[in-house]
Amino acid sequence: MENLMAKNESSGKEIRQLARYQVRPEALERCLAAIKEFVAYVRANEAGTLRYEVWQEKEDPTRFVHIFTFRDAQADKIHSESAAVKKFSSILYPECLAPVEFVDYQMVPSASAPYPLTGTYG
Repeated sequence: MENLMAKNESSGKEIRQLARYQVRPEALERCLAAIKEFVAYVRANEAGTLRYEVWQEKEDPTRFVHIFTFRDAQADKIHSESAAVKKFSSILYPECLAPVEFVDYQMVPSASAPYPLTGTYG
């Protein structure tokens, strides 16, 4: 990950990641409260975090995916080293059934224009 960060730091490229995890059923409400507080903080205080969404699985509500995009490596560093991340992690990590899995992604270029943000498909 350090090599990726160094590369992105010098090129100024956006960093796209997701994090996947599952929490203990008995901790679900506590974790949901922590998620809501954390996302509100990120959106209000981290201008370099261009996207931060949390998705909860319908069929198993104890499973989550966080989808996030940082403007660059500096924004990623600011996020990762924030007191809010430390607080959120201290609540979430002990309640996870396995370690949180972080995955880096890159966008696949398209030969055509992207889908419109509104309207119907089909």
